[in-house]
Amino acid sequence: MRLDKFLKVSRLIKRRTVANEACSGSRVSVNGKTAKPAYELKVGDIIELSLGGKISKFEVLSLSEHASKDTAASMYRALSE
Repeated sequence: MRLDKFLKVSRLIKRRTVANEACSGSRVSVNGKTAKPAYELKVGDIIELSLGGKISKFEVLSLSEHASKDTAASMYRALSE
């Protein structure tokens, strides 16, 4: 699954265009490397978001094309916020 789509579906970022801009602006890294919006995520990848002056880390637990509000949080595990 594309990184920008995962960020939107998992509700880590509310809109895909905002997720796309964050990736293009080098504010998102995967496994310690800056990632483009089209980066193909895999289960176990570590995402680091640098938004609003704080850095948050998440581990990808599952990939799903669609997720309800209730199940979106089960797609990742927060490592630090």
